[in-house]
Amino acid sequence: MNKWSLRKKLEDFLEEDIGSGDPSTAFLFDNGQIKRGAFIAKEGGIFAGSDILLEAYHLLDSEIKVECWKEDGEPLDRGDTIATITGNPIALLSGERVILNLIQRMCGIATITNKVVHELNNPAIQVCDTRKTTPGLRMLEKYAVTCGGGVNHRFGLYDGVMIKDNHIVAAGSIKKAIKQVREKLGHMMKIEVEVETERQLEEAILAKPDIIMLDNMEPALIKTLIGKIPKSILTEASGNITIDNIRSYYDTGVDYISLGFITQSAKALDISFQMEEE
Repeated sequence: MNKWSLRKKLEDFLEEDIGSGDPSTAFLFDNGQIKRGAFIAKEGGIFAGSDILLEAYHLLDSEIKVECWKEDGEPLDRGDTIATITGNPIALLSGERVILNLIQRMCGIATITNKVVHELNNPAIQVCDTRKTTPGLRMLEKYAVTCGGGVNHRFGLYDGVMIKDNHIVAAGSIKKAIKQVREKLGHMMKIEVEVETERQLEEAILAKPDIIMLDNMEPALIKTLIGKIPKSILTEASGNITIDNIRSYYDTGVDYISLGFITQSAKALDISFQMEEE
């Protein structure tokens, strides 16, 4: 993750929640006190978000000591201590909710991604995300995917060309769409085209994109068509693929499987912050 971007986002998130101050803690403690607390996993999963803990508490109080006992991508068991935090209790408690919201979300994404990767059980096929992310949280959510063993698709509209059904309709054909884009595109950016039928696939192959997405195709059809695609063109399967049916794509021969649900529908992992008793 870009730490400069992360700090800017955390500043906004903390300001939104804390505003002009936190009277719930400010009236209970003074700045000279030192307390200790811990982030505890309340269920098993995959951890993601160590930089959230480090950067957020540094923004709140540079004197706070953060000790992370889990690295990003490590498994969590129920009851595991993820991190211990020592310092001013006003800062410890004021940052609790924002930090929990973010790391619970990230751990949830890392956990479901890891489950999908293990269910597919084929290291020759990369599991990747999509742009179906929460506005403002894309950097964090896509990072969480990598913690779970997945890889990132394009980050936004700006870092890759993806010619989809509406682009094809607007341009008149796959061939025309790829030709028009290639004439204006720099040599550093790849072109991906989405196809839904065998006829579209044959047209796409002739136009020579860098990547062909086989959209909403059953595994059996993909296995039939994959041999037509030159090795120089990467392949991706997408659409109607779930954790329940992903195993059926094991031997399709595609290079990537892209999944929107690993970021769009991930359940937050249950984590709590507990202050130590005196």
